[in-house]
Amino acid sequence: MFDYNEKRRLGIYVHVPFCRSKCAYCDFNSAVCGNAELMKRYVSALISHMSSYRKACDEYSPDTVFIGGGTPTALPREELVRLVKGIKKSFDLTSNAEFTIEANPATVTLPQLKQLRRLGVNRLSMGLQSADNRELKALSRLHDRKQFIESYRMAREAKFDNINIDVMFGIPYQTYDSLLRTLDFVTRLAPEHISLYNLKIEPGTPFFENRDKLRDVCADEDTEYAMYTAAIEFLASRGYAQYEISNFARPGYKCLHNLKYWNCEEYLGFGVSAHSYFNGNRFAFIPDIKKYMLAVEDLSSNIELTSESEQLERRERMGEYIMLRFRLNDGLDPSAFASRFGASFEALYGAKIEKYIKNGFIIRNGNAYALSPGGMFVSNYILSDILEFEDLGAYMGNF
Repeated sequence: MFDYNEKRRLGIYVHVPFCRSKCAYCDFNSAVCGNAELMKRYVSALISHMSSYRKACDEYSPDTVFIGGGTPTALPREELVRLVKGIKKSFDLTSNAEFTIEANPATVTLPQLKQLRRLGVNRLSMGLQSADNRELKALSRLHDRKQFIESYRMAREAKFDNINIDVMFGIPYQTYDSLLRTLDFVTRLAPEHISLYNLKIEPGTPFFENRDKLRDVCADEDTEYAMYTAAIEFLASRGYAQYEISNFARPGYKCLHNLKYWNCEEYLGFGVSAHSYFNGNRFAFIPDIKKYMLAVEDLSSNIELTSESEQLERRERMGEYIMLRFRLNDGLDPSAFASRFGASFEALYGAKIEKYIKNGFIIRNGNAYALSPGGMFVSNYILSDILEFEDLGAYMGNF
């Protein structure tokens, strides 16, 4: 029986832009910072900003929380604890909410992890990227293989029983065989979830400035494709089923927060550059740390807190739904599309997808259309062609 008093569900994302060092490939909104006072002020701004949404969220019980970055665990321990408590005070979280924090292996301690676990953080996302020390050095990561093992051991000792490990492919000096060795290393640790991302060299990064030299030490596109398809098969053989372009999980451990994005469900983001989809609106907050803090602290500052805001039209909502559903192995069910938009997916896009069905890039998954592994590897191209968009970067992430 439906409970009419049950609150609606919501995802909460909180962005921590601070890092101990900036990785050479990273184009996220993050900055190297050792200024404890600045970090304390930023956490205060986050808590104040979240508390201002209490009334707007009266009808919601968030069931997922994700603190990302940057490096959340680069915050002083007391500030990260204060942030977690601030989130729980600002929102009426469900009793079984999935609560994730991203962690750099070089920035965790056992007392810190134990305290976070006691506070209700129940999922940890750890950035390994590679188990090869030469590859880690090329990425300018702070940790090495040995330090990651120790950090992972501490997470288990702190009673984290839902851990994700991030891995990258196509990185400098990596080979087909070294990727498989990394995946063997990771799966032997037996995390519940694995994310596998393809390196993209983005403007504004040191990698972009040195892109000509990097071509000589990075795999070519054909090798990257072989890496990706081999990784899918290898992870499946170790019990990790692919459910999204870059994500693999043991049964019962899909990332519920990220599924909100891909299923076009509501979420609120807080912090610099954080995006939201709430009450039918898409909006993002300004990317400048100091302006963000001042805008929250002083309403008379006349600083516009949002950098973009829009009410999506029906055609845009359809396009976004298609892009996000095609990230998932489940794909897009035409009947669900018709129920959501009152239109036929085949009538609108059937002619466009026919050639991709013929060449094996799109397959039928039960009643749904889905990208094959080969289609996933070139998903940006396929979807930009189907939807006649030039740039899908905002939707397709870093894959």
